[in-house]
Amino acid sequence: MGRGRVQLRRIENKINRQVTFSKRRSGLLKKAHEISVLCDAEVALIIFSTKGKLYEYATDSCMERILERYERYTYAEKALISSGPELQGNWCHEFGKLKAKVEALQKSQRHLMGEQLEPLNLKELQQLEQQLESSLKHIRTRKCQLMFESISELQKKEKSLQEQNKMLEKELMEKQKVKALNQQAPWEQQGPPQTSSSSPTSFLIGDSLPTLNIGTYQCSGNEHGEEAAQPQVRIGNSLLPPWMLSHLNG
Repeated sequence: MGRGRVQLRRIENKINRQVTFSKRRSGLLKKAHEISVLCDAEVALIIFSTKGKLYEYATDSCMERILERYERYTYAEKALISSGPELQGNWCHEFGKLKAKVEALQKSQRHLMGEQLEPLNLKELQQLEQQLESSLKHIRTRKCQLMFESISELQKKEKSLQEQNKMLEKELMEKQKVKALNQQAPWEQQGPPQTSSSSPTSFLIGDSLPTLNIGTYQCSGNEHGEEAAQPQVRIGNSLLPPWMLSHLNG
């Protein structure tokens, strides 16, 4: 036969009661440790014996933190239970207000989009028109501001590019100058060309060309009727024979 259900009641025998307390306490602490490790739960266990001795177990030895969490939880639960009906009524009222506000915003949005304008009267249409003009004014102001900022940024970029262009142009001119100097240097090292004095076609020319001086002569016959003496021709300091005179004149 199986063992029947043991009736739980206080053990009257003091010794047996102390032995049972020690065994059950050790088992309870062991189970608390097992459930905290296996299930990753925060467990806090507090046991006071009949003599007032304290036995406790806490996950990661954080008894104070677990007790503070327990107090916060129990306080929030008590506040929720105590103010349940009143809070539910407030929530219903708040829900109605938010719903009406959402509907009004949706209606205003449709009017701004030019939809469902039939129920509006003249005054409401004028107010809508003023609202649209004010919105359009703000939009244009923001648009102009963005355009000015973009233009200013582009001007800064243009100035930077111009400075870079000037620097590159200066470097290019310096390189061209260096290249021209390098090309001119070999010609300066060679010096001016010299003429050879031994050329067969070269000849010395005096400071001035020789002048042709034809001396005067007299045509007088002698007693015997001989011909007159031949004229003398002087060129510079030299005398030329008569036969060369005709060649020079011809």
